Amino acid sequence: MATPVLTKARGRVDSYFGVGRNGSTMRREIMAGTVTFLAMSYVLAVNPSILGDQGALGEQGIPMQAVFTATAVAAVFGTLVMGLWARYPIALAPGMGLNAFFAFSVVLGMGIPWQVALSGTLLSGVIFFVLAVTKVRERILDAIPLQLKLAVGAGIGLFVAFLGLKNAGFVVASEATFVTLGDFTEGTTLLAMFGLIVTVIFLVKGWHGAVLYGIVLTAALGIVTGLVDLPSGIAALPRGLDETFGQAIIHLPDAFTAQMAIVVLTMLFVDFFDSGGTLIGVANQAGLLTEDGKLPRAASAFAADSVGTMAGAVIGTSTTTAYVESTAGVSAGGRTGLTAVTTAGWFLLAMFCYPLFAVVAGAGEVTAPALIVVGVLMSRALGDIEWPKLEYAVPAFITIIMMPLTYSIANGLAMGMIFYPIVMVARGRAREVHPVMWALLVLFAAYFLFLAE
Repeated sequence: MATPVLTKARGRVDSYFGVGRNGSTMRREIMAGTVTFLAMSYVLAVNPSILGDQGALGEQGIPMQAVFTATAVAAVFGTLVMGLWARYPIALAPGMGLNAFFAFSVVLGMGIPWQVALSGTLLSGVIFFVLAVTKVRERILDAIPLQLKLAVGAGIGLFVAFLGLKNAGFVVASEATFVTLGDFTEGTTLLAMFGLIVTVIFLVKGWHGAVLYGIVLTAALGIVTGLVDLPSGIAALPRGLDETFGQAIIHLPDAFTAQMAIVVLTMLFVDFFDSGGTLIGVANQAGLLTEDGKLPRAASAFAADSVGTMAGAVIGTSTTTAYVESTAGVSAGGRTGLTAVTTAGWFLLAMFCYPLFAVVAGAGEVTAPALIVVGVLMSRALGDIEWPKLEYAVPAFITIIMMPLTYSIANGLAMGMIFYPIVMVARGRAREVHPVMWALLVLFAAYFLFLAE
């Protein structure tokens, strides 16, 4: 039987989050938060594999354990802010796509040190926060056409999937054709194929933790076959933040260059519209939108996302953003910020499991299926683009195809922004082009002429 103190505490929690008012229960909220964690916890393995010095970036990467700890801390902090302040059942973590942009476009492509790249992430978060708490947010949202927003999301999906295919060994370099089919007699390639098959099966069956379960099974088979090393342990105290914490602030002066302006703008653009779409989509599924389709407490929700980005950058990871996997928790009954608080609690516990995640993060063939599947999910926006209308189809297609083929999200984004006003003028619809788009055309044209490599 519950004590009066416990009953009073539950009452306060219920009142603050509005659990009863939203037709939920505390037990259901906690279960939903657990489901959300299972659906998105793969980030603890995938993010270090992309940003870490034992992953794709090699010596140019951030220390692996520091990335893992920073990923967990950023997820905990950002999700708590969303749950306690905005009170939405939405979890945050370093975003897929934006971490790839950070690693492959900024650090590898532009040769910018990861410390300065973190400074750019911090600046994008600061600008995002200003936009979030002012009416400028609505003006920016209205300035960028929906078709380009969809194209950016789909293009990032193809880019992420391409990274996964490369890490899996499904595609390899070729002097004759640039890329070609990999060697499927290689053990690591076969292991990645196994991982992709089981992950897709879990996903099709509707399992909320499909990606995580796929990673676990693939890692287990890799250990059994000797392709993946055994973990050095199960748990360990969180370490490594002394190598990354505050680097974004220390190197902030180095971020004020023309080249970094493009980086910051790209980070801001992708995060701003990706988080906006995720927030509205999750809230709509949870039945939390107003009758006219507006997001209540929108300023708080956007601000929480931006605060997560700023904190994540200072801690030592790429852009922290709202995760669409939050829909898994909503489908399990989550309706309030208590769901997000529960998810944050699980990320806090996972912070002590570095030895387990480190083995996975250091094996590209194990995380590759996750990247491919995430790419598939992000590419669903392709179906919403109005392909019969060439004024939309041309800039959208150029945006999408340029991201994987130039190995740069920024290049694809810039090309789409340049072509959109041009084709609209040719179509006789120049008046429909927002002034912001003309400014972006000039900015990105200058980028290709003077900065792009």
